Amino acid sequence: MGKEHALVISNHRSDIDWLVGWVLAQRSGCLGSTLAVMKKSSKFLPVIGWSMWFSEYLFLERSWAKDERTLKSGLQQLRDFPLPFWLALFVEGTRFTQAKLLAAQEYAASAGLPVPRNVLIPRTKGFVSAVNHMRSFVPAIYDVTVAIPKSSPAPTMLRLFRGKSSLVHVHIKRHAMKDLPEEDEAVAQWCRDVFVAKDALLDKHIAEDTFSDQELQDTGRPIKSLVVVILWACVVVTGVVKFLQWSSLLSSWKGVAFSAFGLGVVTLLMHILIMFSQSERSTPSKVAPTKKSKNSEQLEARDNKQD
Repeated sequence: MGKEHALVISNHRSDIDWLVGWVLAQRSGCLGSTLAVMKKSSKFLPVIGWSMWFSEYLFLERSWAKDERTLKSGLQQLRDFPLPFWLALFVEGTRFTQAKLLAAQEYAASAGLPVPRNVLIPRTKGFVSAVNHMRSFVPAIYDVTVAIPKSSPAPTMLRLFRGKSSLVHVHIKRHAMKDLPEEDEAVAQWCRDVFVAKDALLDKHIAEDTFSDQELQDTGRPIKSLVVVILWACVVVTGVVKFLQWSSLLSSWKGVAFSAFGLGVVTLLMHILIMFSQSERSTPSKVAPTKKSKNSEQLEARDNKQD
C-alpha cells in the first residue's frame, strides 16, 4: 500500500469517511497523491473543499450526460501521474442513512436484486468507466469496508471540533485489476457482487464487532507527519503573534471589532462545514427505473444518437 496506483472503492458509512481515507493514505505514505471523485458542490466547502479543488479532485454533477466526459478527461490525466496515487470512488453515490437504505431495499425488491441490509445499491456507470480507462496503468483495486463498533458513537465533524474521539474499523481487500472481466456488464456485475459480499461482511461485524479472526495489521503513525504538523503549527502561531504585535490590532476598539468580525466569519464557515457534512442532509443520487416503456426507450435511443 502506498507504492502502487490504486482505485479505491468503499461503502460510505459515516460523515467523515473522507478523513478515514486520508488517515489510511497518510499512514501509507501517499496522502499527497490521494484523489477522489466528489460531487461538484463539495469544492465550495470552507477550507476542506477548497483544498480538494486545488488538489485536482474530480468533481461531478451527478448527471451522466454531463459527467461522462469530465470523468474520462480526469482519468486520462492520471495516466502520467508522477507518484503512486489512490483514486477514491464512492460507488453508492451518497452517504448511508436508514431512509436511503429503505429506498434501496424497495428498489432492489422491485428489480429482483439482492436486498441490501447495510449498504446501498452501487451505481456502476462511473466504476465501469474508471476500470476501462485505468485498466492499463492501475494494477489494483482496494475494496474498503468501513464499520463503526457498537461501543463507539458515530464519528461526525461536530465531535471532531469538540475534541471527542471515535473508533472506526476498516477492512481492506486488494483485487488485481487484471483479474476483472473485460465486458462492461460483467464489470458492473463484479462491482455489485463486491457490495453483496461487503453487506455480508458488515453482518459479521454487527454480530461479532470484528471483521474476521485474522490478526490486525498495525499501519503505525509516521513520525514525519507529526514533525510536519508541529513545524507548521509553530510557523502559523509565530506569524499570528508577529502580526498582532505589528498591527496593534487588539489595542483599539476598531481592532477588537475587526477581530471579532473575523472570528464570526470563521465560526460561520465552520458551521456551514458541519451542517454540510451531516449524512442526513446529503441528497441521494437518482436511481433509474426498473422497467422502461417503449416510448422511453425510443427517447433514450434518440438522445444517445444525438450525443
